[in-house]
This record gives sequence, structure tokens and C-alpha cells, in this order.
Amino acid sequence: MQCSSHIPTLMAMLFPSPLLRGTLIQRYKRFLADVKLDTGETVTATCPNTGSMKGLTAPGSVVWLSTSDSPTRKYRHTWEMIENDLGAGPTLVGINTGHPNKIVSEAIGAGGIKPLVGYASLKREQKYGKNSRIDILLEDEARPTCYVEIKNVHLMRKAGLAEFPDSVTERGAKHLGELADMVREGKRAVMVFLIQRSDAKSMKLARDIDPTYGEAFDAAVAAGVEVIAVRCKLSETEIVIDKLVKVGE
Repeated sequence: MQCSSHIPTLMAMLFPSPLLRGTLIQRYKRFLADVKLDTGETVTATCPNTGSMKGLTAPGSVVWLSTSDSPTRKYRHTWEMIENDLGAGPTLVGINTGHPNKIVSEAIGAGGIKPLVGYASLKREQKYGKNSRIDILLEDEARPTCYVEIKNVHLMRKAGLAEFPDSVTERGAKHLGELADMVREGKRAVMVFLIQRSDAKSMKLARDIDPTYGEAFDAAVAAGVEVIAVRCKLSETEIVIDKLVKVGE
């Protein structure tokens, strides 16, 4: 839906401390993962991802954890990335769904996502629609208000082709409907897919996983909702906005 274009590599989210390398033992209860660190210590880490993480939970996989010294946390470690190999060598994949809003917000503020530059103000987590919150609200007196919804993408079943979603998401379909409503009210609405893996050359919907989301997506695009997919590069120290990639059907 748009031509691929490089983004100046200025927008980076730095991890607060060096990540720890380890081997995944298991993910369980959705929010927990047992990991054997390279030091030999076995720890339980928080898994900040509510999705299925299809293809990214194989025991024995190399994973990377961040650490926190907060006294209020039950688990000190957080699962950040996993190495995934689809035949072309291992690629770091970001699984923390808490990062995309911050990454996209900072990129917009720095002028790094051209379709979303030129607004006077940027606000996060603003109420709108039917008891929902929009990830980013862009406002400017000279143009219509812009509603930006962000989704984290890490599913890849075919080398080079990122997909979304990795599980049924009723909430995601609802958000698409509300974005379409904003367009009908004369506002601008943009769906941003943030791909946390550098091996993505394009992206499409996983319609076999969630046909209803696919239908909601089609209806939203027909109503005038814009779609942007942004690829990231990841390392043990940072996540960097890389380029826009083409979104197919």
C-alpha cells in the first residue's frame, strides 16, 4: 500500500541495561518464561506479550532478557527478544509489546515517519470511540486530527514475509472499526504495524488465523483508513526504526 523507503536511522530505543543471553526452557501461563542464562543460572522472566507468539516459543531457542532492580517487581527479568531462523540465519525478533508505542511516538517526534510528520502536538493514550484509547493522537490547527493505532508484528512463517495477527484479536478488529468511524467524522486515521524483526521485506494479513480481522481491515481501508508498516533493526543494545515496507493483502 506504499512504496518501501528508508528512514534515517536516528530513532533508537536503547535498552536501559545490557541484556542477558540465555536459552528458553518454556513459556507458560502466557505471561511467564523459564530461561537458563549463559551464566548457568535458571530464572523466571515476565513475558510481555499476550499473543500466541506463534513460531517463537520453541524450547532451546536463544533469548535475551532485560533486568530491573525495582523492589515492587515479582520477577526481576523481562523477556525482550528471541533468535528466530527461517533458513537464512538467526534474526533477532522483539516480543515485548510494550515497546512499539514508545518507538513510534519518538520516531514521529523526530520526523522519522514521513506520512505522520507536520503536526503541532502528539499525545499518547487518549480516550476516543466507544470506551477505547488511541495509541497516538496528532493535532494541528491547520489539518484534521489524526488517530494512530499501533500493532506489534513478529510473526513470520515464510522467509521475508511478516504477518499479523498471530492469534485471533477481537480487540484489534474493534480498533479498526473505530478508526473507520473517525474517518467518517472527517478525521484522519492511520494503522501502523511495527515489525520487530529486520528480515521482513514485506507484510500481509494472516487471514487464515483471524478471518474476522481481515474483514475488519478491508472495511477500514475502504473507509479511508491509511496503513503503514515500519520495520525495525534490533541488537542487544537497541531497537532502531529502519524502513517502511510494503503491505499486501
